[in-house]
Amino acid sequence: MSIKKPVPDIPQPIHFTLDGKDIEAFAGQTIMEACDAQGIYIPRLCDAEGLNVQGSCRVCSVKMNGRVVAACTQPLEDEATIENATEEVESYRKDLVSMLFHEGNHLCPICEASGRCELQAMAYRFGMIEDTNYPYLQPVRPVDASHPDIALDNNRCILCGRCIRASRDIDQKNIFEYVGRGIHKRIAVDGDCLADTAASIDDAAMSLAVCPVGCIIRKREGFFAPVGTREFDQNNIGATIESPSSITRDPNRIAVRHIDPIAHKHLSKDTKDKGPAS
Repeated sequence: MSIKKPVPDIPQPIHFTLDGKDIEAFAGQTIMEACDAQGIYIPRLCDAEGLNVQGSCRVCSVKMNGRVVAACTQPLEDEATIENATEEVESYRKDLVSMLFHEGNHLCPICEASGRCELQAMAYRFGMIEDTNYPYLQPVRPVDASHPDIALDNNRCILCGRCIRASRDIDQKNIFEYVGRGIHKRIAVDGDCLADTAASIDDAAMSLAVCPVGCIIRKREGFFAPVGTREFDQNNIGATIESPSSITRDPNRIAVRHIDPIAHKHLSKDTKDKGPAS
């Protein structure tokens, strides 16, 4: 007696319109997944390869059928109309990024994350070189340097939650969690200080690919790449999605993976069929 093998589910193709362009995708994909597959970059800060989506930064906001949604979490709808690169949507994103700068202490010229910082790179992508009307809050938050290999500077934290998800879902340690509410919300550790936790420099949560700013500091590794060879010195953030074949490769450029192989060991998603070409 033969046993029938289960027939694998075949993704159903759907169509949507992005800024007037008709695109084919698969049912079940999020807006961001479908756009990434087409080489269309949607800005994001709380989303990273290998992590479950959270949708907290809202920098990936788009309008679907006239309603503002987070592209990283919103499933596509067949025949949906998506607005991505419009003046209105871009203004939302610029305001969000600007408020992140004003809410924390981001002193780019003296920060060891400068040149590979995603917040800084996003501001450059948006052409944000002038001051805004938002007040600088200049918070005074705790800096934890108790661990022999890692330091935490909450003054730079943008509450993206990437370290929380990496520690919980990849490392299985739950080192980090949110505490406080509203303007007093911050990242805390599961001990009196980081040295009292199970945190290790080899954790995925401590890799350079997780923290998008300079909150998680790997001691004795600061300023490892000279100006001109840093991650975003020659290519905009999002270039790996928009035009991977045309990315400028400086022969002297020091890639993050060379200084931090843990990032590439842990933070790689399984290969997925992202969808057909449009």
